[in-house]
Amino acid sequence: MKLPKVSAVVAAAVLAPAVLFPSSASAADAPRPTGASGPDTGSAGTPDAAPTDAGQEDLDRAEVRRILADKASGVSVREAAEKALAAGTATALREFLTTGLQNARHIDYRVDTVRILGVGGPAVKKAAETALRGSYADIVKFLEEGQYTARAQDDRAEVERILADPATGRLVREGAQKALDTGTPAALRHFLTVDLPKWRESDDRVKLSQIMFKGGPAVQAAANAAMDGSYADIVKFLQEGQYTARAQDDRAEIERLLADPATGPGVREAAQKALDTGTPTALRHFVETELPVQREHDARVALSQIMFKGGPEVKAAANAAMDGSYADVVKFLQEGQYTARAKDNRAQVAQIAETGGPAVKKAALAALDGNEQAVATFLLEGWAKARAEDEAAAAKPGTEPTVRPTEQPTTAPTAPAAPAAQTSATGGQVVQAAARTTSGTGTGTAAVTRTTTGTTGTATVGSGQLAATGTEGLGLEAGGAAAALAAGAALVVLSRRRRSAES
Repeated sequence: MKLPKVSAVVAAAVLAPAVLFPSSASAADAPRPTGASGPDTGSAGTPDAAPTDAGQEDLDRAEVRRILADKASGVSVREAAEKALAAGTATALREFLTTGLQNARHIDYRVDTVRILGVGGPAVKKAAETALRGSYADIVKFLEEGQYTARAQDDRAEVERILADPATGRLVREGAQKALDTGTPAALRHFLTVDLPKWRESDDRVKLSQIMFKGGPAVQAAANAAMDGSYADIVKFLQEGQYTARAQDDRAEIERLLADPATGPGVREAAQKALDTGTPTALRHFVETELPVQREHDARVALSQIMFKGGPEVKAAANAAMDGSYADVVKFLQEGQYTARAKDNRAQVAQIAETGGPAVKKAALAALDGNEQAVATFLLEGWAKARAEDEAAAAKPGTEPTVRPTEQPTTAPTAPAAPAAQTSATGGQVVQAAARTTSGTGTGTAAVTRTTTGTTGTATVGSGQLAATGTEGLGLEAGGAAAALAAGAALVVLSRRRRSAES
């Protein structure tokens, strides 16, 4: 039996009482060795003389040999037994069995108690120290009973500690709870010595698989290698290898973010700082702590920019997302902004359909009957094309209600022209009526002009012709009224000139 590495001073302190004063705690209160023949005592309590016949010597020799063969015999007992056998006399054998065995056993029991104290838990240590300060009987009682009672207390405390550890795996946790519910010392000891190692390995293999599933390329490679190895390889990966591999993956992820043109300014700045520092701790701190914060900040900035430029629906959806969580912001950027923009686009196309010319109206209504892509295509391309068609149609004679001005005489009278008359490009006088123009927002304004540009077309007043502008708002009735007004004004001017000439 080997002693653990304990202080020489402690060993000397616990062994000295048995070596120097064996009579004070040995013969009087020590249990008799199992199977040994003790000395007979007379009525006065003194030992009888040792038998001298050869038969007793043979019995004593056989008992000493049995003690040597017993695996439970301690080092001191074995040494004393071998010494008695080597002496070769009956007296030496008898002396070993009557007094030497007890003294040697006392030393071995103290050594056993010190060994248990060195490896035991808090309760066991306390009980062992108490026994060592007591009598030989206290040591025997500790070895036979006390150590097990104290160990059960330590086992219960250890099981409770395992349950309180958040890192404890599922199988270990279930087994610990079952042992604690059973509550017997045997159940607690069985869990700690038999079930715990088995279930801990199973839980560690599960943990390795989870890390491998979530990890990057380097972590996955290291985890695969550990899984194909021994349990010691798995423990080493969980304690060391995963962190080394994760630092490689963190560096690669930061370099990817910096290379991505979509990375926001906040993320980019923090990523570069972590990469410049270069330590595994700095890389992990960025990926695990700074990246989520900077990414949310950049996302909220992007949302604000979209909200500033967006239509009513986009602004409303952006405001709601800004007041919500980061998940709401991400959902808006990934989905919500497009749904809201589609609504704004449809509203804009519907407004264009109400105010546009024939070609614009037709194209707008066709887009509204289609999907969102059709609406977007109309706004990007179709609107301008249809508007050009309306402008071209408005520029052709006869495409809109027009009124030709009254032909002028070859020789113009000397009387001044009416205030509403203007000189055309050919020198004749043309009377122009006020025409209603339509701006891009559909708001009509009255103006007397030669060239008028609207959202759907441009009408130019040419030589000897009266043209109406703003085809969206000016119908046939308005065009006819303008023509009648122009013709009436021309007749009034001619009548006045004739009267002046006759007088």
